[in-house]
Amino acid sequence: MRRLFSKIALIFILLSMLAHTASAKANKNRFEFAGVNLDVDHIAIFVGKNGTFSTAVADRNTKTGGRLETALESADYKGKFGNKLRLFGLSPYKSIIVVGTGSDDLSVRKLRDLGGYVAQASNNDYGISVIAEGLNTAVEQSAAQLAMGYALSSYKFDKYKTKKAGTASNVRTVSFLSNGFAASKVLYDNDLSHMVTGVSFARDMGTEPGKSIYPESFTQHVRKLFKGVANVKIEVMGVSQMQRHNMGALLGVGQGSIHDPRLVIVSYMGGAKDAAPIALAGKGITFDTGGISIKPNSGQWQMKSDLSGAAAVAGTLYATAMRGDKVNLVGVMAMAENMPARDAIRPGDVLTTMSGKTIEVMSTDAEGRLVLSDALTYVQKQYDPRLLINIATLTGSAARAMGADYGVVITRDWDVAEDMMRIGKLAGEDVWPLPLNKTHFKAIRSDIADIKSTAGNPGASIGAAVVGTFVDKDRVWVHLDIAGVDWLTKATPTTPKGHAGWGVRFLDTVVREYRQQD
Repeated sequence: MRRLFSKIALIFILLSMLAHTASAKANKNRFEFAGVNLDVDHIAIFVGKNGTFSTAVADRNTKTGGRLETALESADYKGKFGNKLRLFGLSPYKSIIVVGTGSDDLSVRKLRDLGGYVAQASNNDYGISVIAEGLNTAVEQSAAQLAMGYALSSYKFDKYKTKKAGTASNVRTVSFLSNGFAASKVLYDNDLSHMVTGVSFARDMGTEPGKSIYPESFTQHVRKLFKGVANVKIEVMGVSQMQRHNMGALLGVGQGSIHDPRLVIVSYMGGAKDAAPIALAGKGITFDTGGISIKPNSGQWQMKSDLSGAAAVAGTLYATAMRGDKVNLVGVMAMAENMPARDAIRPGDVLTTMSGKTIEVMSTDAEGRLVLSDALTYVQKQYDPRLLINIATLTGSAARAMGADYGVVITRDWDVAEDMMRIGKLAGEDVWPLPLNKTHFKAIRSDIADIKSTAGNPGASIGAAVVGTFVDKDRVWVHLDIAGVDWLTKATPTTPKGHAGWGVRFLDTVVREYRQQD
C-alpha cells in the first residue's frame, strides 16, 4: 500500500509541476553580451570612489549633456561599494542605475556582488544594458561574473502564485556591454550559467512544499536535471537494496513515513580512469517533523528545507558535469522523510548501520547524522575517495554559533580547515571552523550500543563526532554544517530572501581547486 500511495502521489505532483511550468519560466532573464557602443534606453553603470567615471561611463555622461554627473553631485553620491541609485529622465536614457564600486580592486566575488546589486536595483522591471567596461579589476571576462551575480540575485520562486489571465511573459533581455564580450559570453554560457542552474535547482528543492518533495519525487527531479548530461551515471537504491546493504540507520529514519527512503548516487567521471574521485555526501531529509521527538510548531514549516545538503550536492554535480570538468566526482544523497507514526523509531532504540557499528537513538530529531552514517560508509567502500565532504543542515547549535554569516566547517586537519576558509572567500560562501577532539568522541559513548546519536553541548561538534565515527581516520574529510546559512530572512547581493541554495558555489570551488591533483 505504501508504494502504491507513493506512486499515485508522484503522478499528482508531476501534473502539478506541468501546470506551473509557464509561470516558472516567465521569471527568467535572457542574457546577452555585446560591445559598449550599443544604444539602449535603460542602462546600469558603475561609479568608483568619490564619483570616479570610467571612460565608458564618461561617454554616457557626455550623451546626457553632463546631467548624469550633475545628478550624482546633487545626490552627494560617493560611489561606496554596493551603494545603489536609480535615476530617471536623463535623456537619451529613460533610466540609469548607478552602483558604487569603491576603490579596491574587484575580485570575482565582488564582481558577482555588483551584478547582484544591479539586479536588486532594476527589480526586473524591463530590459537593461550593463556597462561592464572599465572596471577596476584584474579578473578576465568580468562581464560574465557580473552576469552570474545578476542571475543569482534575480532568482524567484513563484510557481504557486496565481497568474492573471492575459499576463504577458516577463522574460527580459539583460545585456552586458564590454570590449571583450565574446570571451565573456563563452565563459558564461559554457561554465557560469551551469553553476547558476545548479544553485537554482537547490533553491527550488528547498523551497518546494514538503508534500511535493519527498524521497522519490526528489529522485525524479534529479533524473530530470541530469537528462542528457554526458559522463553521468545515476543509481537509486530503494528499500530492498538498502536492506541488502544493512543500512539500518537510513532505513530507520525513513520507516515512519509513507514515503520510502532513497539513496541517490550520481557519479561524473570526467577525469583519468584511475584517478580517485572527490566525494560529496548530502543530508536529504525532505521534511523533518522531529519524528517521535517532535519539533514545536513555531518555524516547523521551514523544515521542508532540511534537504539542503543533498540539493547542494546535486547542483554541484550538475555544474561540474555540464562544463565538462576534467575531474572524477561522486555525489551521494541520503533521502528520507522524518515523520512520527506507529512504526517510527523511538528514543532509546538501537540501529545497526552499514558499517556494523550500532547507534543508540537519544532523540529522533537528531536524524541527519543517522542517514549520513550509511551514506558515508557506502561511498567510502564503493569509491575510496581522495577527498570526502559531507554537507547537512545538521544542528541548531551551528546556527546559533555562526548566524547567517558562516557555514560551520569541521575537519581533523587544521590546514584543511584553513583551505576551506580560503575557498569560502573565493566562492562567496564563507565558512568558519569549530573544534573536534577526543572529548567530543568520548561524549557519545553509549552504555548499550557503540555510540549514541547525541550528547548535549557543544551540539555542532557532537554532531560532527557522530558523523566522523563513520569516516576512515586516515581519510581527508570535511564536515559542513549549514543550518544557519541555508535559509535567509534578509537578501544578500546574490541571494534573495528565502532558500539560499547554499553550498553549490562553495563545493563547486572546492572541485575547481582540488581537481588539479587529477
